[in-house]
Amino acid sequence: MEFNEIVGTGLKIPTIIFGTSALGNLYTAISDQTKTDIVKQAFEHCPAPVVFDSAGKYGAGLALEKLGESLDKLIIDPDKVIISNKLGWSRTALRTAEPTFEPGVWKNLQFDAVQDISYEGIMRCFEEGNHLCGSKYPAQLASVHDPDEYLNAAVSSKDRDTRFTNIVEGYRALSDLKKSGKIKAVGIGAKNWRIIEEITAEVDLDWVMLANSMTILRHPQELLTFMEKLQTQKISIVNSAVFHAGFLTGGDYFDYKMVNSKENKALFSWRESFFAVCQKHNVSPAQACVSFAMSAPGVISIALNTSKPASIKTNVQLVSTKVPAEFWWDMKQKDLISEEYKYI
Repeated sequence: MEFNEIVGTGLKIPTIIFGTSALGNLYTAISDQTKTDIVKQAFEHCPAPVVFDSAGKYGAGLALEKLGESLDKLIIDPDKVIISNKLGWSRTALRTAEPTFEPGVWKNLQFDAVQDISYEGIMRCFEEGNHLCGSKYPAQLASVHDPDEYLNAAVSSKDRDTRFTNIVEGYRALSDLKKSGKIKAVGIGAKNWRIIEEITAEVDLDWVMLANSMTILRHPQELLTFMEKLQTQKISIVNSAVFHAGFLTGGDYFDYKMVNSKENKALFSWRESFFAVCQKHNVSPAQACVSFAMSAPGVISIALNTSKPASIKTNVQLVSTKVPAEFWWDMKQKDLISEEYKYI
């Protein structure tokens, strides 16, 4: 297992980060014992420090709670774990049949969540996250979560300007937290990389997390050029959601929404062809997805999530397993990846 530095921070992280959305009951509710087993397996198969990526949005804080409970139950030394908390969502009372922040996605929740992005909001989210996870395991990495969704909710250009100012103020809060030594690195997590590009022009970041953006299915040249720029600016990149919420490995969800072959023919056709190439070269779809996602410029780690403890070992193996050049040649010949992609 390799470790890479988040440039300029002195903080080194492994090439795999463990996502925790499953601990917040994403798509399905799993038992507390299963959640603890997931955390336990991470420490059994990955050298310390083990990194967990969480957020107040994940299960309206449930993921942070269960992560902290599991770490405490397993008596994990705080020096052997690094927690990344994506801030911007606060827990609130559940007043409807299901949570309002992402209907149909989170199961069996007792709370709802609302966006809370401003200087004071990010400070509140930071304190709430540390409280939910437990005082022994405070976040060392912090970011503003889903600023793209926050901006997309604007009802006018004036409203968007106000919201963008709130985001910048949120980063002022993160900068103050870093200056005070409460966190070690400041980042951003978003699905729309264009918003990341817009924000990085205004604030100083140590790292960015791309979600559903640079994948074996989607890898536009404009994004790759931006990633090269980040690399030049010494801003490290974590790639996440590289399976498009599990669709590329056979799941029913694509980018967190249920899809079907009747309404998404091109998407299903691409997957069918992709699976055929994988079978021909004896390469698993997951292996191909991770290897491709790791190859892009500036990427120092991949965030992978699972609801199955037994999958942790497999995920750790994915980040160090090489895919043969013949596989990539075949993918390009069948127009499944861009022929101009030069990093593999």
